[in-house]
Amino acid sequence: MPSFNSIYNSDMFGFVISAGLILCYYAYLRWRTAPGPHYDPHYTIQALNAEARRLWVESVMRDKRDILAVQTLRNSTMVAVFLASTSILLIIGTISLSGHSSDVEHGLHSLNLVGVVDPSLWMFKLVIMIIDQCVAFFSLTLAARSFHHAGYLLNVPADPKHPVITPRFVAAFLNRAAHYYSNGMRAYYFTIPLLFWLFGPHLMVISTLVLIFVLYRLDRTPGAGE
Repeated sequence: MPSFNSIYNSDMFGFVISAGLILCYYAYLRWRTAPGPHYDPHYTIQALNAEARRLWVESVMRDKRDILAVQTLRNSTMVAVFLASTSILLIIGTISLSGHSSDVEHGLHSLNLVGVVDPSLWMFKLVIMIIDQCVAFFSLTLAARSFHHAGYLLNVPADPKHPVITPRFVAAFLNRAAHYYSNGMRAYYFTIPLLFWLFGPHLMVISTLVLIFVLYRLDRTPGAGE
């Protein structure tokens, strides 16, 4: 049985490094989009999409393009529901891996060159993966729920008797739904380093660096900062 110190100095240390790298990446994005010398409100594609959704809501409610609104939100809802269902399958698959804890020392950790080979640590890693997929599930179901309600809000005609349901309010509601969806997708992405963690902390750190590079290409608005 490995000591706590050996576990901390290998696998847990790799986990802390990976989490720190991701936090630093998001701190950088926050720094670029926060007021200051490097302020750029459209530096991230998320900020640009939020502005596009606001303009889209104003156009739909002003021109009464109800069919367009229903079709667009239907597609968003279907994607969120599909991904939420997939996360349940991933949770079940991760749970099934717990039945192989006795085989950890004989094959499943054959690539673990610097980490600890221990069934209890293997179970701990699986629990972290399950928590990550639970976050994805709840985020995506909240996104589907919000997209569903946004369909009703978009079709409410402008009426002084209902000053709350304005294009600004509906756009904020729709952007919140998109925020839930983005959180669910990020939880999917974070599954990759956690998966590589099963085979060693060094692979987790390497996969985290690759993931950050990919996220940077996805998050940065084309042409921003040039």
